[in-house]
Amino acid sequence: MDTGHTSKIVGTVWGLLVLNTLGSAGAQTIVPLPRSLIQMVTMGALVAAFALALAVNLRLRIRASAFLVLLTLLLVPSVMSSANLESGFGALFRCTRLALFVGTLWLLSRWWDGGLGFVRRHIRMYFAVLGSVAAGAVISPGAAMPELYGGRLVGALWPLTPPQIGQYAAVITGLTVLLVLGRRTDGRSAAVVIVPALVLLALTHTRTATLGLVIGLVLAIGSLVLTSAAARRFFGWAVLCAVVAAVGFNSALQAWFLRGQSKENFSNLTGRAKVWDALLAAPRTTTEQLFGMGLGDKSFGGLPIDNSWLAVYHEQGLTGAALVAAVIVVLGGVALLRPPSLQRACAIFLIAYCAIASYTEAGLGDASPYLLHLAVAASLLAAPAAATPLPAAEAPGRPVPGRVRTTEVT
Repeated sequence: MDTGHTSKIVGTVWGLLVLNTLGSAGAQTIVPLPRSLIQMVTMGALVAAFALALAVNLRLRIRASAFLVLLTLLLVPSVMSSANLESGFGALFRCTRLALFVGTLWLLSRWWDGGLGFVRRHIRMYFAVLGSVAAGAVISPGAAMPELYGGRLVGALWPLTPPQIGQYAAVITGLTVLLVLGRRTDGRSAAVVIVPALVLLALTHTRTATLGLVIGLVLAIGSLVLTSAAARRFFGWAVLCAVVAAVGFNSALQAWFLRGQSKENFSNLTGRAKVWDALLAAPRTTTEQLFGMGLGDKSFGGLPIDNSWLAVYHEQGLTGAALVAAVIVVLGGVALLRPPSLQRACAIFLIAYCAIASYTEAGLGDASPYLLHLAVAASLLAAPAAATPLPAAEAPGRPVPGRVRTTEVT
């Protein structure tokens, strides 16, 4: 199979993984979509992704990494806690979904070579998702910014919530900015992505995504400052613009940030703190503390948990929380040990964004966009496959046309 065709299949698999993680809960769409139909589409996308990844990697050539090993270990507390069916048969279904998701990442790891291929695929796929959001806003502005969500932008064609849209917009904006600084794309192409993404981010009024974008870019660009003149110039202009905005538009920025909420409501994180306190106060057996209650819908008492660490603790216990923490620590540690480069900067941005978002968003312990972001970071931090000595039949002077040998961890 030629390289171009393989690359297209890998891109298709990545797109199917993105589709699978879009979820099935959100705002009312222009054309009502039954939740069962959406779940059938998303789960079918995951099965198709696994089948395609297997078809393009029939020899099961993989590149082992601590990230994938830790995700595989996360299946252990997930299955152990879900097997008792306290969370219903849906827990076992979610375990199967997580296993297929992790298995697909293992199959794709063959192409994790420290290049920017998966960054570009990530940007393209989520830009397409944001395109559907923009199309919904044009077709039906009322459905796209309903009063139920306080006038915040939602998905009118596919049920996406404001935090989801904000997350996708922030991630592709940050990655595209870094590609421009690394001179891997031109300004005009970058503007086509960055400008509409920032507009959609502003319309969602998503504070977590905005903070994740800003802090993630500060850390990522900071890692390039010593080696990139473009990064130094951008950093200087960004600081100047931030100061001007803080002085000249302080009241407007404060109003946008508060979203019309009282300071008391803002201080308890829009009611999240009450759910967190109730979750931590709930009685649990030792087994439940260690392995959780089983994979669920990331809610407690009918209310969303909206915190990755507490959601993992609730569903996969302290064991799951330790494994997820290890994922962040290992990826962050590897990124810090790498020499300055564009790939390292992109990985730092994605790791920092996921770490910040984990405080008010759930998803690090299950198949989700956050695990896809971290998978892209892992692909960026992977070392290129090293060449191996050729056997006698392929030694210099006795070439075999069309044969290239590389080392792969199997």
